[in-house]
Amino acid sequence: MAIAETRQLFGTDGVRGVANVEPVSVETALRLGRALASACQQKRAGRCTILIGRDTRLSGDMIEAALVAGICSMGGDALLAGVVPTPAVAALTHRLQADAGVVISASHNPFQDNGIKFFASMGFKLSDAAERTIEDLVMGSTIDPVRPIASHIGRARHVADAGERYINFLKQAFSGGARLDGLKIVVDCAHGAAFHVGPRVLQELGAHVVAIGVSPDGENINRGCGAMHPQHLQQTVVAEQAHLGVALDGDADRVIFVDERGEVVDGDETLAMIATAMLNHGTLQQATVVATVMSNIGLEIALRDRGARLVRVQVGDRYVVEEMVRHGYNLGGEQSGHLICLDHSTTGDGLIAALIVLRLMVTLERPLSDLKRAMSKFPQALINVPVTQRRDLRTIAALAETVDRITAALNDRGRVLVRYSGTEPVVRVMVEGEHVAQVNAFAEEIATAIRTHLAA
Repeated sequence: MAIAETRQLFGTDGVRGVANVEPVSVETALRLGRALASACQQKRAGRCTILIGRDTRLSGDMIEAALVAGICSMGGDALLAGVVPTPAVAALTHRLQADAGVVISASHNPFQDNGIKFFASMGFKLSDAAERTIEDLVMGSTIDPVRPIASHIGRARHVADAGERYINFLKQAFSGGARLDGLKIVVDCAHGAAFHVGPRVLQELGAHVVAIGVSPDGENINRGCGAMHPQHLQQTVVAEQAHLGVALDGDADRVIFVDERGEVVDGDETLAMIATAMLNHGTLQQATVVATVMSNIGLEIALRDRGARLVRVQVGDRYVVEEMVRHGYNLGGEQSGHLICLDHSTTGDGLIAALIVLRLMVTLERPLSDLKRAMSKFPQALINVPVTQRRDLRTIAALAETVDRITAALNDRGRVLVRYSGTEPVVRVMVEGEHVAQVNAFAEEIATAIRTHLAA
């Protein structure tokens, strides 16, 4: 039965929830800052430096101040990058030789939510074990007596050129003399962290850029725009007769594309086209792509037909990265638009993925509508069921019976996955198969069983 286990303070992408309410409160943020600084200083046996970046949410300043207070109160130094994408923090943590990086963002969630996620010194997200260590320090009292004084208190300073450094990093990933001259690109930055760097890097590479979602006011991040809501981008691409559209989410670690016809191209299709090109050039390590249990079975079939394979892991781009690092693979991602190309970046990076796709279009002289034919998608139904309880799904007999029966009916031409979201109070239901009507009916049947037992 494909039902995933639950987690506690840390979800699939850090600590997340409604800003100013536990666990995303000022008090917990301060303790997280103290705990992270303590863990870093124990590892290096001395004063640590921690880089902090954030998106455009109203609550970002408040949480940043609490984190800085916690870090400095433990004798650590804080480097403030300001509003920058999540992958910029990953890259700059390594390049500035910081001991850790922190991102204040709730990614694709609405503005009232926020979150705190950590990167290790090499730019990779922390492992489960490292998060457990920090959680133990937050919840416990072992570091409470640690109170540096006088010159041992930490300092905070701004990194004035953080955005410029990240733009240079992106342009290096597009090295080799390729240009985007002649391409008209609509980029939707979701009023989020890439509102400045996204359009600028494309313009500096020669593209004619139409920028939307670039007027953040603290409350409009992800609202009717970006990777979660590409409808306006689709309309704009068609109206502007653009070559493609690029939709980022609030922290720019994921990307969804729109082809010249106004049709959405998701993360699975993007993985298929990039993997195909890498196979043709012999650069796809071990002829393997890493994705999650949510990726469409059509991606798996397309890779198999080309002599490659798909390895699945649990949902969360950091689990994709961990599998890639563990076995030496260099391409992975999620259907949602997290694309990880370890030849260029240590985490999901929407702009890196966009530049790779643009390079394919330029070098192959093919439109995106043609490139996306690298795979054929099976019908897939996704339902998010809001819940008021968080019981172990495997202990609900009626739900287990429903899932087992539907799985048997689909046989080997479909899949069922039921799991708690790591970022929202919902259960995610996914059913995949050959026939749209059957898939939709099965998904609704499972969702009804969940509502019956967990929504009251």
